[in-house]
Amino acid sequence: MLKSLQNAFESIHQDSSARVVMIRSLVPGVFCAGADLKERRTMSPSEVHTYVNSLRYMFSFMEALSIPTIAAIEGAALGGGLEMALACDLRICGENAVFGLPETGLAIIPGAGGTQRLSRLVGRSVSKELIFTGRKIDAIEAATKGLVNICVTAGEAHEKAIEMAQQINEKGPLAIKMAKKAIDEGIETNMASGLEVEEMCYQKLLNTQDRLEGLAAFAEKRKPLYTGK
Repeated sequence: MLKSLQNAFESIHQDSSARVVMIRSLVPGVFCAGADLKERRTMSPSEVHTYVNSLRYMFSFMEALSIPTIAAIEGAALGGGLEMALACDLRICGENAVFGLPETGLAIIPGAGGTQRLSRLVGRSVSKELIFTGRKIDAIEAATKGLVNICVTAGEAHEKAIEMAQQINEKGPLAIKMAKKAIDEGIETNMASGLEVEEMCYQKLLNTQDRLEGLAAFAEKRKPLYTGK
């Protein structure tokens, strides 16, 4: 499955027509429950190291896609499953969702980005609590803590994710890419440097056909037809 996901993300990266990526599970009640612990018992330390590095690389590759990624979460998102959701730009969950990073209970730590992405998303203190205790939280608490963007009725996360993707698709695709770049790169630095990143991204949009189309559509009171040029 890991190789299939990596191949899918690489194909999306090469597809200039792609606008939004959505990740969901077709298994009822489970988004992704993390590693197979029975399999993990048969692996040597070097094999575990290689596997976790592969996960870390894949999630970082997914996170670095220039287009928005949405996780539609129903049921359990635990361990590596939560780490995958954290690597997405947006998270929508059903009220049946359960989240957790239980690795410390196995005498390890989240190794595919969990310690870093969770802390950046919900803050250092909340991240430490959830990782130190390995506590599972429900959808309502996840929404309250800012772990997910939207919580909907169980079974409706996919539909809500489609709705959000459609809203994003109506916007200028180059603008969406530059907005993501400005936010992701700017947040990792100080305010002055972040504003420089924002300026650079804004400048790249000034001479695009889409910007002119947006202004024309507004003046003519019609929906814009963006081409990504």
